[in-house]
Amino acid sequence: MDGPLKNLLVLDLTRVLVGPYCTMMLSDLGARIIKVEAPEVGDDSRKFGPFIEDYSAYFMSLNRGKESIALNLKNEDDKKIFDKILAKADILVENFKPGTLEKWGYGWKDICTKHPRLIYASASGFGQTGPLKELPAYDMVVQGMGGLMSVTGQPNSEPTRVGTSIGDITAGLFTTVGINAALYDREKTGKGTFIDVSMLDCQIAILENAIARYLAKNEIPKPMGSRHPSIAPFEAFKTKDSHIIIAAGNEKLFEKLCNVLNIPEISKDPKFNTNSLRSENMDDLKKILEDKLIVKNTGEWVSEMEKEKIPCGPIFNIKEAVENPQVEARNMIVKAHHKVIGDFKLAGNPIKMSNYKDQKTRGDIPDLDEHREKILKEFNN
Repeated sequence: MDGPLKNLLVLDLTRVLVGPYCTMMLSDLGARIIKVEAPEVGDDSRKFGPFIEDYSAYFMSLNRGKESIALNLKNEDDKKIFDKILAKADILVENFKPGTLEKWGYGWKDICTKHPRLIYASASGFGQTGPLKELPAYDMVVQGMGGLMSVTGQPNSEPTRVGTSIGDITAGLFTTVGINAALYDREKTGKGTFIDVSMLDCQIAILENAIARYLAKNEIPKPMGSRHPSIAPFEAFKTKDSHIIIAAGNEKLFEKLCNVLNIPEISKDPKFNTNSLRSENMDDLKKILEDKLIVKNTGEWVSEMEKEKIPCGPIFNIKEAVENPQVEARNMIVKAHHKVIGDFKLAGNPIKMSNYKDQKTRGDIPDLDEHREKILKEFNN
């Protein structure tokens, strides 16, 4: 891939989701990724479904465009190979439990003197410090411990996991941000740095309104379904055939909404004429709006509201979402090639940059240890 990170070499010691998501983003931005996998078994996610002809679609979606070599970092011969790649690497990314790489001689303190320009990024469940640092964590663990599940779902519902692995993905994204900041810092100082990202920290960082409400008002937020806790109307409403999302976040938009629904008097009602009042009277407001919305289908209402530039939309399933013409126009479904199954569709890169073309294809999907001979020859092993 062409991109702003072209000619940078990333040594990828990651598996499953947090780290591979980070290195996938670096690859999409132009970096070269050499993925080091455990011999014989490889990345754990190679065994995660869904499968296409015994190949993991999960793995393929995260590891396109990477090169794979299998190395055992407890083995002296493999460590020699690894050392030669490491000597030329710009960035090392790993998501082992803290202390693991130190045992093998590859902790930050072990290698920073020898490779002073190396950027070393570590993403783990709880980070490198604190009482929980040695514990393992999965996405759902940090969704729960980070407070996210406590504000997700319907009122009085069972604990509800967010429908994607946001604990892993946010940590992957924050690691990517940290790496790019470290690259800029290296241009100024000539020195590499160590980046410590905790999945739990990342969940705290994205709590936005919920954490603000607690820290400012000592209120403990609870699940509210699709409703926003401090903006109204800002939720899903029933229509004749389904639901519509309406996000009228200011007085002008609310007035436009009332006009479209042919209830202009509601925008001036003393119970609803400011956002604060609407937030206090959400249940009453929802009943009024749904009494009007129920007479037409979602598509009809979306068409009418879009004409007035009122933020709104349907609730798509995954098929509808990925086949949305807007998603297609933004090149958000791309393809990569696998030598057995052929072309494979996957999500694209949401970062569009004026100096680089957003290609419709990504690099090939690697089999385990596929690039061993190429890498050994290049790094003189």
